[in-house]
Amino acid sequence: MKNSPKIRLFCEAVPAVGQTLDLPEKAVHYLLNVMKLGRGDTLLLFDNRHGEFAAEITETGKKLCRTLITEQTVPFSRSPDIWLVFAPVKKDKTDFIIEKSAELGVRKLQPVITARTISEKVRADRYQAQAVEACEQCRRVDLPEIGAAQPLAKLLQNWDSGRILFLMDESGQGAPVAEVFKSFRQQPAAILVGPEGGFSPEEFACLRACPFVRGISLGLRILRAETAAAAALACWQAVCGDWQ
Repeated sequence: MKNSPKIRLFCEAVPAVGQTLDLPEKAVHYLLNVMKLGRGDTLLLFDNRHGEFAAEITETGKKLCRTLITEQTVPFSRSPDIWLVFAPVKKDKTDFIIEKSAELGVRKLQPVITARTISEKVRADRYQAQAVEACEQCRRVDLPEIGAAQPLAKLLQNWDSGRILFLMDESGQGAPVAEVFKSFRQQPAAILVGPEGGFSPEEFACLRACPFVRGISLGLRILRAETAAAAALACWQAVCGDWQ
């Protein structure tokens, strides 16, 4: 082989070791025309089901990049059972939320529409593409699920009460984040981050009335929505997740 694998791509299905795989047209263009790879070069592939595999390019053409699956490099595993429920914000800030959440091991991303949500246009396909790219870069072998956007009231109405919903409470009434997380270390959980303008008083009242909601605080400073999401997820991974 001419090189060690440096490029890592998601594929819908990676066959067993010893079998060949013709990559999709978009990947062909990227590998052959952008990255200038050719026969004998290697890359890594993962498919959200079987893990990560090394593959060698064995044949190329104008729209062809045929690979041989040579070995499994990482077995499949699921990220910890933590969700992020977030109100979409400005485009670049939402991009940040999607990217960092995928890197931090979120199992599900659930957009929610609140009274003060600035952007109500939710592009699930865009979110999925960004999550895939983040997973390719961070060596994650599973992809986060992207939920369909829902109004906050509907989300709460249909919520599984067995899953704790940690409310990022910028009002100052939440308990210290590590303290709360430790109390629910063994339960499925989700973190709820509000819009740039925060939750309305009515929404706060509704949230605090739900028995499965627990308010948490990240300290004295008011964080932007995208910062709060990344900070809370990092804390959860350190206390309850796979950083232990």
